[in-house]
Formats: sequence, structure tokens, C-alpha cells
Amino acid sequence: MDKSGTLRRKGVVVKVPRGRAVDDAEALVAAKADPDNPPLSKKRMASMIRTPQVKVLRRALGLTQQEFAVRYQIPLGTLRDWEQGRATPDLPTRAYLKVIARDPKAVERALERG
Repeated sequence: MDKSGTLRRKGVVVKVPRGRAVDDAEALVAAKADPDNPPLSKKRMASMIRTPQVKVLRRALGLTQQEFAVRYQIPLGTLRDWEQGRATPDLPTRAYLKVIARDPKAVERALERG
């Protein structure tokens, strides 16, 4: 976008007055005109692997990183790496996190018995 509030990409021009938010239609036109980062199709979105949002899960449970790590027997450093995007959980761990999200108390009871 230039100083006048005009967005130009591949022949598509979207004029946006300064200080005004871009609406969804304008954003879509701009996104489609971006050759480096086009919007994802529904087919492409469906094929992507969804990584559990560990931080969101932990916060929803009202736990600190330390509490979550201890309760669900996950190394604290690993949890921090996941939350900060330095690493992603592998497939078995993603399944474990889904179970925690569904029924955290049941996981807690199972770990206490083990």
C-alpha cells in the first residue's frame, strides 16, 4: 500500500482511505493478487495437519506451564518449545493433547493410577 492508501498488485487496485480498516472483500482481492502468498483453498486447508494449540489448552485449564507439565508428565522445556513455536508435538503427542483437551480429569486419574 502506498502513502495515498492505494494497494496495487498485478493490475488490481484497491483504494483505502487513510485510517479506515480494510473490509473482507478488499482483503480478499488483495490476497488473491499476492503471488507470493495466495489464500488457501478449502481443499488445501483440509489437507493440512492441525497442530494442537498447547498454550490455548493450558490456559483454558487455568494452569501455569509448570503445573501443566507436572500434571500431564510433559517435560517443561518441551512444553515451552511447543508454545514458543520452536518445536511441534509429534503424532502420538498430538493425540495425547487431544485426549487432555476432551477430558483432562480422566487423563489426570489415569496418570495417578499408573
